[in-house]
Order: sequence, then C-alpha cells, then structure tokens
Amino acid sequence: MAYPSQPLIDSLRATARRLSEGAEYAWGNHGSCNCGNLLQVATSLSKQEIVRLAQTGAGEWTEIAEEYCSTTNLPLDHLVGELIALGLTPTDIHHIEYLSDKEVLKLLPGGFRWLQRNLREDVVVYLQTYADLLETKLIQVKSSSESSKEKENSYYPKPVTELI
Repeated sequence: MAYPSQPLIDSLRATARRLSEGAEYAWGNHGSCNCGNLLQVATSLSKQEIVRLAQTGAGEWTEIAEEYCSTTNLPLDHLVGELIALGLTPTDIHHIEYLSDKEVLKLLPGGFRWLQRNLREDVVVYLQTYADLLETKLIQVKSSSESSKEKENSYYPKPVTELI
C-alpha cells in the first residue's frame, strides 16, 4: 500500500475532480489513462508530453512500473519516479491502472465490487476512495507519532517548578 502523504492524497483527489469535470480520458493512451491523468496532475506535464516520454519505453504503465530503475535517468523512469516520489509503489501503480486494490474496493460507496478500468466513473470513484483511505492512514500515522512523542516525554522527570 502506498505511503500516505498529503501530496499523494491531493493529487488523487485533483485527478478524480478533473476526470469528473470532463478531462480527456482514454484508457489505452499513456497520457490520458488512469496513471496518465494522475501524472498530469502530479507533474503539470501535458498529455502529449507524457505520451512522448512514455514512448521511450515499451508496455503499459504496469509493465513500465515493474521495470522502473531510479539510476537510469531515462525519461520514462522519470515519470514513474514522480509517482514513486508521491508515495506509490509499482504495485500501487498497477492497481491504479486496473482499479484493483481490494483494500480500496472494500471501501467503495455501496460496498465491495469490481470496477472497470476503462470507465471514467469507476476511475473517479476509485481515486476518491483511495484518497479517503490514505487520508485515514495519514491521520493514524500522525496520531501514532504524536502518541509516541507524548510517551517519550513522559519518561523525563518534570522540572521542579512544575511540581510545586
């Protein structure tokens, strides 16, 4: 599961919003598919720029993510690197492209169901649900971190002035 971060949550929500408002969508196009639309939001690159960079390699986003190498500095790896920098893993990229993460699907409004990877409405609800899930996890991480800090501070003796 992706590392929950506010930039990732914001990017997922912005992508869902753009798609619901009519942004170009074509599942078979690297620049306007599920990941292509997310990349447009995350990088401010255009659909055409993403397609040009994506064509420096072969395959769908799922295959591209599996072959990602951070040291090659290839244009295609730069795109995947942007998604990874947001907190996604190659597995997450696969799930976004195919709308297939069961943890997300279990939280869909109305309950678990399989979604169609090339249906705009399904992409929108998946991205919104994924953002909600990550936001919940982010709150838990922050809460756990604050709780740890409180415990850490409780081990230190209180200053004498606070005891009087």
